Amino acid sequence: MTQEELFKVLVAHCKEYGFIFPSSEIYDGLAAVYDYGQMGVELKNNIKSYWWNAMTRLNENIVGIDSCIFMHPRIWEASGHVAAFNDPLIDNKDSKKRYRADVLIEDFLGKIEEKIEKEVAKGRKKFGENFDEEQFRATNPNVQRELKKYNEVHEAYKAAENANDLAAYKQIIVDNNIVCPISGTCNWTDVRQFNLMFKTSMGSTDDTANTIYLRPETAQGIFVNYLNVQKTGRMKLPFGIAQIGKAFRNEIVARQFIFRMREFEQMEMQFFIKPGTELQWFAKWKENRMKWHVNLGMGAENYRFHDHEKLAHYANAATDVEFKFPFGFKELEGIHSRTNFDLGNHQKYSGKKIQYFDPESGESYTPYVVETSIGVDRMVLAVLSHSYKEEQLENGESRVVLSIPAPLAPVKAAVLPLLKNNEELTNLAQKIMDDLKYDFNCQYDEKDSIGKRYRRQDAIGTPFCITVDHESLEDNCVTVRDRDTMEQQRVPIAEIRALIDKKVNLNNLLRNL
Repeated sequence: MTQEELFKVLVAHCKEYGFIFPSSEIYDGLAAVYDYGQMGVELKNNIKSYWWNAMTRLNENIVGIDSCIFMHPRIWEASGHVAAFNDPLIDNKDSKKRYRADVLIEDFLGKIEEKIEKEVAKGRKKFGENFDEEQFRATNPNVQRELKKYNEVHEAYKAAENANDLAAYKQIIVDNNIVCPISGTCNWTDVRQFNLMFKTSMGSTDDTANTIYLRPETAQGIFVNYLNVQKTGRMKLPFGIAQIGKAFRNEIVARQFIFRMREFEQMEMQFFIKPGTELQWFAKWKENRMKWHVNLGMGAENYRFHDHEKLAHYANAATDVEFKFPFGFKELEGIHSRTNFDLGNHQKYSGKKIQYFDPESGESYTPYVVETSIGVDRMVLAVLSHSYKEEQLENGESRVVLSIPAPLAPVKAAVLPLLKNNEELTNLAQKIMDDLKYDFNCQYDEKDSIGKRYRRQDAIGTPFCITVDHESLEDNCVTVRDRDTMEQQRVPIAEIRALIDKKVNLNNLLRNL
C-alpha cells in the first residue's frame, strides 16, 4: 500500500469508527471543515490534557487563560494581520483550480528528496553491511544530479520568499514545469496575495455595525491580557501564559484532511522574558517541545526541526517541529522568538503602557517573547496516521489496529461478557464496568462473537479488553487481552484497575518529561 493509499484508507477509517466526520454531511458537506465524533473528541481531549498539564502543571511559572474569539479590530492592525496575513495564490487556467504557490514549490522539492532517498535505499539494499551512506550520497551520479536540482530550486525559492517576489514564485513553477495535479498542465496565472482573515459584523443594524474578524490565531488574546495576568498573578519574569482555543483562516487551498482546515484549534504558550535572553530561551523551548513529542513513543526518527529561511515580520528566530505524515514531513508545531513586536505594537496602538518593572535592575522594559504553537488537529492526525496498522496474523487472518499511545487512547478498556444471554456473566461484567468507569473511559460490549468484539476494539485503539467468562464466576478472575501483543492473561478482578492504570495513566507520560 502506498502512502497516498494509506491516507485514503485512514480517512475512511476515521469516519467508520466515529473519529472524524465531514461537517454538515447531510447537506453535502462544507469544504475543509470537519466534526469530531465520539472517539475523535476523546482522543482530542486527551492530547489537550497532555499538553495543558505539561505546560501549566509541570512549570510553576506558566499559567493558563481562555480569551474570546471576538476581539477589537484594532488588535489585528497592531499585530500586522490586516496588512500582512496573506498567502501567495496561483490559478491553473485549464482546471480552474487555485493553489498556494509556495506549497507547489515545497511539494516539488519534497519529490526531489523522495527520489534521493529511493536511490539511497537501493544502495543500502545492494551493498548491505558494507554500505557507506555518506560516500554514496557524495559520489552516486543520480543522487548528485537530484541534489544539484534541489539546491538550485531551493536557493531560488528562498530568494523569492525573502523578497516576497510574486513574479519569482511563478518563474520557479514555470521553469521546473510544475504542473496542476488535476489538469496536468503548466498553464498558470500570475501569483497574487490573498488575506486569510474571516470578516463579520458586530452591531444591532447594518448602519451601526462594526467590522470585526474571527481570530486567525490565539496568541493575540494572550498578549492583550499580559498586564492582567502579570499583575493579578504577581508573575515575575520569566513566565508564560498558555491557551487552547479555536482559530479561523479562510484557507483557499485547504487540503489533506484535517491537516489544513478553515476552523481549527491551537495550543499556544507565550513565554515572556528579559530582552537579550531570547535566543537562550528559544533553544531551551526547542529542546523542551521536541522531548514532549518524542515522549509519546512514536519514534524519534519521525520528527525533525526545520529552521525558517524567511522569518515572519515579528521574529528574530523560528523553527518548526515537523512530523512524518503519510504525505511527507510537514509542520506540526512552530517555535518562534517574537521579540517585543506584539507587546510593543499593542502599547503603540492602544496608548496604554505595557511594560514590566524589573525589581532587580530597577528598570522598566517591554518583555520579549518566545512562542510555542501547535495545532491540535494536526496532532490528532499525527497520532492516527502513525497508529494505523493492517496486520497479518499467524492464523491467516488479518486485523486493523490503532496502536494509539495508551494514555491518549479514547477508550482505555472494554468490558466483554463472553455470552450475551447469560445473566450471571453480564451482571459480573456490568459490576466491573461500574467499578472502572470512575477512573477510566470504558466501553461495555456484549454484541457479536468475542472475536469480532476484539477486532472492533482494536480498530478504535482500546489498550485492554477484559473478558468475563464462566471461570470468572468461580475464581474471581478475568481474561485481560493486550491490544498491541494480543497476549491474554488471567487477572484477579481486584487487580484490574492497577494493571490498566500502569499503562494508561497520563501522569506516567508527564513524569518522563
